Amino acid sequence: MKITEIQITPIKPRDGLIAFASVVLENRLYLGSIGVYTRLNGTGYRITYPTKKIGDRNINIYHPINKETSKAIEKAIISKAEKILNS
Repeated sequence: MKITEIQITPIKPRDGLIAFASVVLENRLYLGSIGVYTRLNGTGYRITYPTKKIGDRNINIYHPINKETSKAIEKAIISKAEKILNS
């Protein structure tokens, strides 16, 4: 799997949320509305995938189904976010 595009959109910080990210996989699949948060301990960032609240449940819209893909997306987003947010 190759990540062919990454976009970071900074927002006014709210409850740790500092930006939204999107990625394009192999010029074929767009994944958007990925939340970029500061870590609770204040060092670094973490990401969350979009969910929809239905009743009392949060339903996943999409998410990686294996650790390799999850780590690759997370690493790419955080690397780009650090460049943009720490400049």
